[in-house]
Parts: sequence; C-alpha cells; structure tokens
Amino acid sequence: MQQFSGDDFGNLIYLMILGSVIAFWFFTSGRNSMNKVLQQLAVWALIFIGVIAAYGMWSDIRQTVVPRQAVFENGARIELPRARDGHYYATAMMNGIPIRFVVDTGATGVVLRKADATAAGIEIEELAFLNEAMTANGPVRIASVRTDSFGLEGAEIPRFRVDVNEGQMSQSLLGMSYLQTFERIEISGGTLVLVR
Repeated sequence: MQQFSGDDFGNLIYLMILGSVIAFWFFTSGRNSMNKVLQQLAVWALIFIGVIAAYGMWSDIRQTVVPRQAVFENGARIELPRARDGHYYATAMMNGIPIRFVVDTGATGVVLRKADATAAGIEIEELAFLNEAMTANGPVRIASVRTDSFGLEGAEIPRFRVDVNEGQMSQSLLGMSYLQTFERIEISGGTLVLVR
C-alpha cells in the first residue's frame, strides 16, 4: 500500500483548495441557473477526481506506457523491455553509481564511454589505453579497469573488469563478459529476460 509523504499531503491540500475556489466561483456566478451550475460542478468534480486518481496511479501508468527494468527474486530474474528504437537498455550499478547501458550481445565485454567512467569515479587521465578492441567502425583503444562492484540490481559482482573506450561512444555497452554470468538469456514478447 502506498504511503503519503509530506509533499503528497501538501499537493492534496492544494488541490482541495483549488476545487473549493472553482466550486465557489460556479455558485456565485450562476445563482440564477442552479441546474446549469450543478451540471458544471459535476463535470469539474469528475475532472478533479480523475486528476487525483491519475496522480495516485502515475507509477503504474508509467510502467505500462514506458516499461522499465524489473528485478524479481532478489536478482535471480531480471526483465528488460525493448525500447522504441528496438534496443534493450539496462541500468547497472558501478561502484554504487547507476549507469545506463545498451545491451549488446555482440560486444565481448562491458565497455564504458568516458563520461560514464568519470561518473563512476574512474580517473580518465590516469588510464593507460594500451589495449585495442574491434568495433563496427574499426579498431579503438581501450583501458581495462577493475571496479569495486558492478552489475544489475541484485546481481552485482565485486571486482569486475570493464573497459573504458578512448574514443567517442553514444552509449556504454553491456556485453557478454557480464551477460554470461547469467544461466539463461531469452527474448520473449519484446522483453529480454536474464535468469540466474
């Protein structure tokens, strides 16, 4: 059951005051035609109730309209919905920082763009880009780093190796070095399912 926070209570008071002001205006402006005022008041009351209901159910509505990553059984099953662009995205925790990845079964490892590496506390200036990886655009230089922890919620791995790409990337890649830690990977009904 959802609990009200102080902000929720304040919003409810604000909506009640707004509703009272609208009702008062209708009654004072239409004293001569009370039936019309009551009809309009009923319409506004339905709108008001609809807004409150939509606000209370927003998290459920958002999950239906824009489904998000879901974790079940303490990380034993993770579901990633297909995005509108046809890709699967996942938010993984790296050194306690959430990083958004595109799932790439064609990538050998986990590859970070420099901005995400910096956000996770990796000092880019101290890295030695000595290794090379092949991409669709040709070879790129990478630096390997051991994280304190890495993984999807409930499926974190300590001291996990990731690669930082020296070049430009639009999105960090969640590749097979992490995905193969799951027992099963399947796609069903537009959802990528990872099972331990």
